Amino acid sequence: MINTLKQLFGFGPKVDYAALVKEGAVILDVRSKGEYAGGHIKGSINISVDTLNNNLSKLKDKNKPVITCCASGMRSASAKGILKSNGYTNVHNGGAWSSLQQKIK
Repeated sequence: MINTLKQLFGFGPKVDYAALVKEGAVILDVRSKGEYAGGHIKGSINISVDTLNNNLSKLKDKNKPVITCCASGMRSASAKGILKSNGYTNVHNGGAWSSLQQKIK
């Protein structure tokens, strides 16, 4: 159970986010439209976590890597869980968008 919690909140094995992005990973920003408008990672997709279940069709390939991000990492952890429970196989919690941006440069 501890390992599951660690993975859910992004404390598992270190992920090479830059390599995932180079391989074509989708960066999914799950903050509100207003938060997203205030700053975001170039090329990211904005679907707020509370509307994610209704917008899964925007993420067509369930095997394509997806990196979730938000303001702190809590909503992105929830989004990761939603995606995993809907059959997405390669999902990573990138945590706060601002720190994720530094990791993918």
